[in-house]
Amino acid sequence: MTNQPEQPSKPAHPPVLSGPGQDSETLTTTQGAPVSDTDHSLKAGERGPTLLQDHHLREKIMHFDHERIPERVVHARGAAAHGTFVSYGNASQLCRADFLQPGKETRVFVRFSNVVGSRGSMDTARDTRGFATKFYTEEGIFDLVGNNIPVFFIQDGVKFPDLVHAAKPHPDVEIPQAQSAHDTFWDFVSLHTPAQAHAMWQMSDRGIPRSYRMMEGFGVHTFRMVSDSGESSLVKFHWKPTLGVHSLVWEESQLAAGADPDFHRRDLAEAISAGHYPQWELGVQILPDDGTYTFEGIDLLDPTKFIPEELAPVQALGKMVLDRNPENYFAQTEQVAFHPGHLVPGIDVTDDPLLQARLFSYLDTQLTRLGGPNFAQIPINQPKSPVNDMFRDGFHEHRVPQGIAPYQPNSLDGGCPYMSQMASGEHPPLDFPQALGDSEKVRAEPASFSDHYSQARLFYLSLTAQEQAHVQQAYSFELGKCADVAVRQRQVDCLTHIDQQLASSVAEALGLEAQRAPADLPQPQPSAALSQIGDRWPVDGRNVAVIFNRGNEEHVAQISQDLTGLGMNPLLVSSKGGQIADGLPIDRTYLTARSIEFDALVLIGPLPPAGDSSVALDAKAGAPSAGFIPVDPRVSLLVNEAYRHSKAIICIAGQGDGLLDALGIVDDAPGVSTVDVGAVAQTAEDSLAEHRAWERFPVAE
Repeated sequence: MTNQPEQPSKPAHPPVLSGPGQDSETLTTTQGAPVSDTDHSLKAGERGPTLLQDHHLREKIMHFDHERIPERVVHARGAAAHGTFVSYGNASQLCRADFLQPGKETRVFVRFSNVVGSRGSMDTARDTRGFATKFYTEEGIFDLVGNNIPVFFIQDGVKFPDLVHAAKPHPDVEIPQAQSAHDTFWDFVSLHTPAQAHAMWQMSDRGIPRSYRMMEGFGVHTFRMVSDSGESSLVKFHWKPTLGVHSLVWEESQLAAGADPDFHRRDLAEAISAGHYPQWELGVQILPDDGTYTFEGIDLLDPTKFIPEELAPVQALGKMVLDRNPENYFAQTEQVAFHPGHLVPGIDVTDDPLLQARLFSYLDTQLTRLGGPNFAQIPINQPKSPVNDMFRDGFHEHRVPQGIAPYQPNSLDGGCPYMSQMASGEHPPLDFPQALGDSEKVRAEPASFSDHYSQARLFYLSLTAQEQAHVQQAYSFELGKCADVAVRQRQVDCLTHIDQQLASSVAEALGLEAQRAPADLPQPQPSAALSQIGDRWPVDGRNVAVIFNRGNEEHVAQISQDLTGLGMNPLLVSSKGGQIADGLPIDRTYLTARSIEFDALVLIGPLPPAGDSSVALDAKAGAPSAGFIPVDPRVSLLVNEAYRHSKAIICIAGQGDGLLDALGIVDDAPGVSTVDVGAVAQTAEDSLAEHRAWERFPVAE
């Protein structure tokens, strides 16, 4: 149940009457009919499919879908790339989809996006990210439209306008942009407690990914796969990045928002241009379709729930490689149209009430965004398989349909097109024949949907102490930005149902009191798959800054070559631009470089102040270095930021003795190394395989 505030018998203050349609004290439809329930869509039974006749759902979603022109209402800010998916061929007993057959290569177009911000917002805001993939299969388009978080804020699509209205900037001042750290978001989340699980993921490091290339993807909902024999299985889709799942630290995300608002889209485009092609494995958790839509006590139709991988391992079905940037942002990245109802034979939807509403919403949205019903004729949206839909005319009709009988049945066009099963003898390729049984029209939800906290607790307890500290800091920051003390307190009260230590730490930071946690909090088995720390990963395409001045470039070429040989991307940073003697170009100067760009630093000392390092000329320059050796203040700023962010720092033995002391850095701190020139690349690889030197700043268990 939603944690609704107590309703007064009459409003404490008269409603603000801003014009026709907003002059009722009670909720109504656009036509003025009273609405008694806006939390549940009309379904065929508590667990049945949503009914098309639900006028309130359709009206509410339809109006919401058309609120913005022309950018997307959500997922407006995105970046994309072309690529190829190659099937491993191990899904033949699971799914009859052609693109999953052995060795099958299928073109794809993938769009990554932020959810809340507008097109002009920054990439690195704490937010959920979209992960939408368009497969151009020989059987038509298959769109896998998901997020980088496997759960969602709401359980029923009828709540989507409420969620987004709460998350968007306040309508009176249009701030804050692209952020959840404000009153209306946390007012909604603390009252609509099904959102607590997703909020926990978003407050974790998952909310600020290091790169789209290092971001996991999820289909969110439970889908159905059907084999050639007609056997049905339920599945959860996963995208697993080969580089691992990594994140920014909070200060990095804030710095990037100002220094490089295009941080994520730049990273993706530059990695592809450099030949460091991002890769993901597509996998599924396979669950029995036994008619209960539950697995290990978890409701599979509840989009606020996920299945721990220890209970259902992810089976990899193929690999996707993104190897080409878009030729034009608007024509492709902006005009691409995804829809969870774009399915192919062998893949079908389930009765998840959020997914059911999305089947209506996405199609409806394109009518406004892309100018009418013919958006599938835009090149980026065109299927690569033959099309004969018998549709005619409409805005932006580019095809020239043939024949005179666009109807069925007909004899004037020879009866064409034929139904697929008539031509091939196969069963109908779409729409699994699901039995519904007896049901009644209700606005309700099953009892299993009322568990709003157990999975948030499972997620939090599965994190390392370092990651838990980040979650505590995120809640403290976000709620600290809320002006309404009641909103802060209500969310802290919600946290007591997740973890006492979490609630107490956030309450202390906010100057509030935390209630005592319920005595019957569940004790879940932690899931190692939920933590981002503790494994080792490939370092392909990781950016390493090689920092030197124009008088000590003797070893730069070798170091650059060695780093490239191990798959890393060296970026040369020096006091001024141009190129070094070996013909290698300088990628950044002290003026243009910032620590957020680099995953590790190689310092070739000494690094004395350059001629343009005066504070009067460069606002980035700070106070002189604390040591006896003068260091360019911009280098000092860059190195100290990298140190605070637990990044690897490598010095060259015999080059610039005393450099680290001058920078105020302990030379034997975790992740800080002094090595010979020939060992630089291997040291960088060893350090970057763990992403960061987390032990540099230990957190109490």
